[in-house]
Amino acid sequence: MMDKTFDPASVEARIRVAWEDEGAFRAGRPERADAAPYCIVIPPPNVTGSLHMGHALNNTLQDVLCRFERMRGRDVLWQPGTDHAGIATQMVVERRMAERQEPGRREIGRDAFLEKVWAWKAESGGAIVEQLKRLGASCDWSRERFTMDEGLSRAVLKTFVDLHKDGLIYRDKRLVNWDPRFQTAISDLEVQQIETKGHLWHFDYPVVDASGTETGDIITVATTRPETMLGDTAVAVHPDDERYTALVGKSVRLPLVGRLIPIVADSYSDPEKGTGAVKITPAHDFNDFEVGRRHSLAMINVLDPEGKMLVEGNEAFLADTSPEAEVLALHGIDRAAARKRVVELMEERGRLRTIEPNTHMVPHGDRSGVVIEPYLTDQWYVNVKPLAERAMQAVRDGKTKFVPDNYEKIFFQWLTNIEPWCISRQLWWGHQIPVWYDDEGNFFVAESEADAQAQAEAKHGRAVPLTRDPDVLDTWFSSGLWPFSTLGWPDKTPELARYYPTNTLVTGKDILFFWVARMMMLGLHVTNEVPFDTVYLHTLVRDASGAKMSKSKGNVVDPLELIDQVGADVLRFTLCALAVQGRDIKLSTDRVQSYRNFATKLWNAARFAELNGCTLDPAFEPRTVTGAINKWAIGEAARAVGEVEAAIAAYRFNDAASAAYRFTWNIFCDWYLELAKPVLQGEGADPAARAETQASVAFLIDQVAKILHPFMPFLTEELWGIKGEAIEGRGLLALAAWPDLAGLADAAAEEEVGFIVDLIGQIRSARSETNVPAGAQIPLVLVGAEDAVKARVEAWRDTLVRLARLSEITFTQTPPAKSVQLLVRGSVAALPLEGIVDLAAEVARLKKEKAKAEGEIKKVDAKMANADFVARAPEEIIEENRERREAESARLVKIDEALTRLSGE
Repeated sequence: MMDKTFDPASVEARIRVAWEDEGAFRAGRPERADAAPYCIVIPPPNVTGSLHMGHALNNTLQDVLCRFERMRGRDVLWQPGTDHAGIATQMVVERRMAERQEPGRREIGRDAFLEKVWAWKAESGGAIVEQLKRLGASCDWSRERFTMDEGLSRAVLKTFVDLHKDGLIYRDKRLVNWDPRFQTAISDLEVQQIETKGHLWHFDYPVVDASGTETGDIITVATTRPETMLGDTAVAVHPDDERYTALVGKSVRLPLVGRLIPIVADSYSDPEKGTGAVKITPAHDFNDFEVGRRHSLAMINVLDPEGKMLVEGNEAFLADTSPEAEVLALHGIDRAAARKRVVELMEERGRLRTIEPNTHMVPHGDRSGVVIEPYLTDQWYVNVKPLAERAMQAVRDGKTKFVPDNYEKIFFQWLTNIEPWCISRQLWWGHQIPVWYDDEGNFFVAESEADAQAQAEAKHGRAVPLTRDPDVLDTWFSSGLWPFSTLGWPDKTPELARYYPTNTLVTGKDILFFWVARMMMLGLHVTNEVPFDTVYLHTLVRDASGAKMSKSKGNVVDPLELIDQVGADVLRFTLCALAVQGRDIKLSTDRVQSYRNFATKLWNAARFAELNGCTLDPAFEPRTVTGAINKWAIGEAARAVGEVEAAIAAYRFNDAASAAYRFTWNIFCDWYLELAKPVLQGEGADPAARAETQASVAFLIDQVAKILHPFMPFLTEELWGIKGEAIEGRGLLALAAWPDLAGLADAAAEEEVGFIVDLIGQIRSARSETNVPAGAQIPLVLVGAEDAVKARVEAWRDTLVRLARLSEITFTQTPPAKSVQLLVRGSVAALPLEGIVDLAAEVARLKKEKAKAEGEIKKVDAKMANADFVARAPEEIIEENRERREAESARLVKIDEALTRLSGE
């Protein structure tokens, strides 16, 4: 006997064990040896991570695809694993050491610190894997990988060495995003732009003649970072700015420092912005760095790795200068304090013209929270231009496609303008760069120290001491190899041969460049194959109002808490139902609750079936049923299977969920079971009809379980087990075949039962729209009905009266006065409502509602036609207006339909 209610907590734990005991998700099961392979590699979550809503969406969509393809008979490998997350993991371990009042990493040294990191990983790392299992992720967990495991580390070393041999990896001094707290370069993805209220300081720089004497002219520049002026090496003006034409080629004396710096003409300077003249500090600004390269300017770094002023002993700064004593006194003080002091010094010398309030975006480290510095350092780079061209060509040739396809254009734009990739990080946790240096500054790139030593001996003719580069590789370098390194590359493993290239990659749109593009570039270069044929890019999960979730806003929805409250199935189905291609998800508790009700509805329907003797018959043949409602319901199931299958194959997850929902709730639970009640429960029902209907109901519960399984695996697996308990060799639903209901549509049954369903549905809608009291029974008049329609209505008279709450059913040639008219599959039906509702008042009310809806639409259209509003409004506000217009437009359609019905009065 089924429990009265479905308890997700107990069921999910038990079902997980059943899947694991059976090895249901293992790739290469013997019975699928000849099946077509299907492979997805998981975007490896950080080993420090905890399941958030983005993970929940991403992994639910992957699981839908994997379970669907597994049921379609393919040999599925969903390759799991975690990323070592260099900076995040190092931060976690250092924080724990501080909490335990242990010596810092620099005190204990690199080897001892790395021992602590590995110990932490063994003890606490990878908790997210357990959380993914709670979500129902059907990965082949026996193949779990880690970006720092031995095999993947070997792949990383080989790739670095090979790219260096190919001339694509090199060392260069360039600007990087520098985190002064962690004292390392970081990627753009690890930089968070924060709107900050600051100032714009306008400084006067004196112009000098050829002898270095001040001419009395000045040029005014504006800056948000006064402390960096100590590293200025030019002032730039636009070539077409007539105000400064005569000054181009001359020099200014840099206040406080005394350095003579040129005035250069460069289109980077905007004549419409500020004074039209900009200070150029190539070592402390990315745009200035490019200006500096174009004009061969000196690059003077005036900050140390901790973000403190670096002036004493700074040869580049001190060359050809005569800095004031107050400037030398800035050495070693923090950049924020230096900013204040530089402004004071400029004001004292009469060089501060004005200060303006200025709100602007300031880069911060997403882990450290400190302001990021553009910083000039020696780093290792990959020349990705040739790699990018191959990736773009693969997309042009159709070897890899993007879903939605608009991301293809964005992909091309970014790769066309791609800059060299900085791959070195000044951390200890990660893949240490395989480069060794001798005492003369020569370096040797090799997969091992022994190989490096052999290279050094070949060069020097003797053994020489070598020191390994202390830096580690950017985490994205190892994750860029993920699709093939996880399958055993560089070895020629059976898994690599069978599952690579992989099929679908499912990931967030925000890492299109940081991960997807790098996998494309590295995969093509290393394996000469595209790493995947399709990239599905999903959007963000936002809160109910459309705002981005953040801890600071307090609007974060924890998926684990939702799983505790409503179960994993409900969360998964909610996310799929809202996953419209290219549109962010607005997650509300109301939507989650509605799908909780959906799960309850299905469970109750299964209990109803059990209580009415609907037992599964293994020999049941749906093609032999004779009852109209059974033929109709099975035909509707066939349609639903086709719709779900087509939508999943096209990555329209919301449409797939909608089709499964429509059939389960509307067709099966509401209409079919309601229509079947007289057959199942009526005292005079024909035994043969009852038996067929019982078998049909049981069969259709199986079909519901199958089409819902990719979305709601726990609930459906439980129902599958309960309903098939007595069937020997039934097995798990996770390994069952996808429904094959081809050819089961019955046009005659659909015409008969579909007409009755549509008629009742329209009567119910009309009752609601015209405010007929819920308990009132109303007459139905069929107008000019053909004989076949009359016969159908007579055959279903009892059902119509019961379900539409009718007082009588009659037939006439002309519609009665004061009636609401309905058009049902070409037949006219009328509802005489005089004395039941005030039709004239209803028309007036609906016209008022129509005017209101049209007014709302005009307001939104006016806003969206305002280019300034569209440019300035936050993304969530734009989306809110679009949704408002859609809602009002849909309401307007309903109102017009109601008015049309009332026009027959």
